[in-house]
Amino acid sequence: MTNSILKQDNIVVNAQAKTKKEAIEEAGTLLSERGYVTAEYVAKMHEREELTSTFMGNMLAIPHGTEEAKGEVKESGISILLYNDAIDWDGNDVRLVIGIAGKGNEHLEILSKIAIACSEEENVEKLLTSKTSDEVLAFFSEVNE
Repeated sequence: MTNSILKQDNIVVNAQAKTKKEAIEEAGTLLSERGYVTAEYVAKMHEREELTSTFMGNMLAIPHGTEEAKGEVKESGISILLYNDAIDWDGNDVRLVIGIAGKGNEHLEILSKIAIACSEEENVEKLLTSKTSDEVLAFFSEVNE
């Protein structure tokens, strides 16, 4: 993943959300604060979740905006949040939340790389042992080489 999309300050180890709604808010706010999206995009992430769950399996959820939210994306970016305790995501345990904002169709490439990196449960478990954002960056660099 390119460094402009995944930056160290887009990663939160030991994130604090306790609910799905809080986790989406945390992921979206990070994208907004870093200048990838407008604040309105976060509301569109909640709308997307009401339409279809963004739970992907392997303790991973990838919240993102609706199709109508594309105009709220300033540039492509992702936020990564790791949780010590599982969040109930529609009856599924989630400990890794990756918020995505994609300009044009760039989000499809981002999703593909995340899917490859997190397709194996062992990879997700390894990622969840990360103690620093440097370790998370290293993980994504290794699996996407």
